[in-house]
Amino acid sequence: MAITEGRNQRNHHLYDAAPPAAVTVPAPRAHTETLPAGTEPQTTQGPARFAWAAARIALGWVFLWAFLDKMFGFGFATPAAKAWINGGSPTTGFLKGTADNTLGGLFNALAGQPWVDWLFMTGLAGIGTALILGIGMRIAATTGTLLLLMMWAAALPLTTNPFMDDHIVYAIVLIGLALANAGNTLGLGTIWTNTTLVRRLPILK
Repeated sequence: MAITEGRNQRNHHLYDAAPPAAVTVPAPRAHTETLPAGTEPQTTQGPARFAWAAARIALGWVFLWAFLDKMFGFGFATPAAKAWINGGSPTTGFLKGTADNTLGGLFNALAGQPWVDWLFMTGLAGIGTALILGIGMRIAATTGTLLLLMMWAAALPLTTNPFMDDHIVYAIVLIGLALANAGNTLGLGTIWTNTTLVRRLPILK
């Protein structure tokens, strides 16, 4: 009898025990749902993000300086007499020199065309500014990669390497900068991402 009562008491205690706490599983995030301000994902953390930021600013200056030198003819790659503001063509010098290359016929025909000059100079200025400020990294990476690949194609065949040159390296770095959210460090990337315009058009990040 005592054994039976002991078992009943133990069973009674089991039934009286509090049920385990429920585990709350967060609902999956919809594709159109935006993250709260200041919580954008960071794919690069620690000291590496400063290295990416430095690479971003340095590469931005390469683009922006090319624009300034071709615009005003500071004498580094473009003499003053051939500056764009003095009537020179920023694409003629490079593209005319590719006449004997693999795609020389195509690029030689584009050299000096006003619309080509405008696209080229706008690209240099826009990409350089975006990289230095850390805004519009996706567009800067996309347009910058296209521009660099076209310049690489115009130089074929390469004389120092079967296929690799600085244009390809710069393009890879540009893609890495966008994927690493490099504009958020030492740049305006976070502020830019949280603007109404970019929230409506994420492609502008």
